Amino acid sequence: MSNRCRLVLIAPPPELAANDDNHVKAALAAGDVASLIIPDYGQDEVGFQARAERLTPMAQARGVAVMIAGAPRIAARVKADGIHVEGSKAELGEMVEKYQQTMMVGTGGIKTRDEALERGETQPDYVFFGRFGYDNKPEPHPRNMSLGTWWSEMIQIPCIVLGGSSIASVEDVARGGADFVALCSAVFSDETDPAKAVIEANAILDRVAQSEGV
Repeated sequence: MSNRCRLVLIAPPPELAANDDNHVKAALAAGDVASLIIPDYGQDEVGFQARAERLTPMAQARGVAVMIAGAPRIAARVKADGIHVEGSKAELGEMVEKYQQTMMVGTGGIKTRDEALERGETQPDYVFFGRFGYDNKPEPHPRNMSLGTWWSEMIQIPCIVLGGSSIASVEDVARGGADFVALCSAVFSDETDPAKAVIEANAILDRVAQSEGV
């Protein structure tokens, strides 16, 4: 099942009760997770680095790649696997040139096909369709779904599409052709068991892969 859509987790905002390290650890231990993206959510550098220092080895011990959003120096300090860049094509190109020999460089915050193609010219390791914190509806955002399907049919660079606040949303993303589906609120909310959520998401992704003969 080499082309099976895989799960990416986005670390939840620090103010959530579901943000404590045990919730993240339980999710990571519950099944296949390709990557953990850690956004700064407006934290100061000291607080963000401290959090990244706790979560990075926890994920890497499970074979999960860690991407630090927006802070390449912190990514280097905590020995993360890569950095997630949301900026102009020029900024992304600079990061690719500077860091891609030692870390993965992915990009997100893309809203149009033209923007996606521009970013793609810099050869990032992935493109992410979605915005952190905007997975507050059960289904994936239609624009992200449309971009992900178009991209996966046209371009070799892997794409991640942000799912919705419902675990069931991973099915739509997987059937749309994305390489990865990212979840945050569907796994990390105060009412959710993170381990059960990851188990359920992977069961859906397995079922989609089998039905499509992947």
